[in-house]
Amino acid sequence: MAAKRKTPVKTRNPDLIRGVGKYSRSKMYHKRGLWAIKAKNGGVFPRHDPQPKVPAAAEKRPKFYPADDVKKPLLNKRKPKPTKLRASITPGTVLILLAGRFMGKRVVFLKQLNSGLLLVTGPFKINGVPLRRVNQSYVIATSTKTDISGVNVDKFDDRYFTKEVVKKKKKGEGEFFEAEKEDKKKLPEDKKEDQKAVDASLVKSIEGVPDLKAYLAARFSLKSGMKPHELVF
Repeated sequence: MAAKRKTPVKTRNPDLIRGVGKYSRSKMYHKRGLWAIKAKNGGVFPRHDPQPKVPAAAEKRPKFYPADDVKKPLLNKRKPKPTKLRASITPGTVLILLAGRFMGKRVVFLKQLNSGLLLVTGPFKINGVPLRRVNQSYVIATSTKTDISGVNVDKFDDRYFTKEVVKKKKKGEGEFFEAEKEDKKKLPEDKKEDQKAVDASLVKSIEGVPDLKAYLAARFSLKSGMKPHELVF
């Protein structure tokens, strides 16, 4: 709080009543000496040039808060770290998928992509699981392994699995039902050839191990009486 003045300020024109001064406007003109200032400057009151405004260092806060909440993006200072691969997952390890379209299927791990996702395949010829990316949080690593030294996976990366965005045009009522059949996307021929090339070399190594082909073709499931925490994969 500001300190109070010891001596009150005395006005030259005391109020008779609230809002009405003791002296008139012309009387105060002479009492304040304004006539002398005007005569000294050639009959005109002196005018000073306005000082340039100094820009404020920081923006002033608004007087009132906005009626609606305004969302402000938070500054992300986190640096991306490469996803650490579990020690139990190595190239050639047979994994069990726990979620998604192929839940319960057994797949072969090929390599880890830059995004941290795992590149796996069924192979497609054995159990119908194509080349796809999965998160390691949704797989169980088994002790079964197969040799994948003959499989070339250099061309597969995250960009390989991105989908092309196609703009759809508005269709009339007559074209709607006909378009449903055409909307089913067909897999490109080059991706079909890539799947066949991976399966060809992978199936050879799988067939060399007894019962491994039947093991990959069978779907994993829990039955009554089975205790998941006691299972050894």
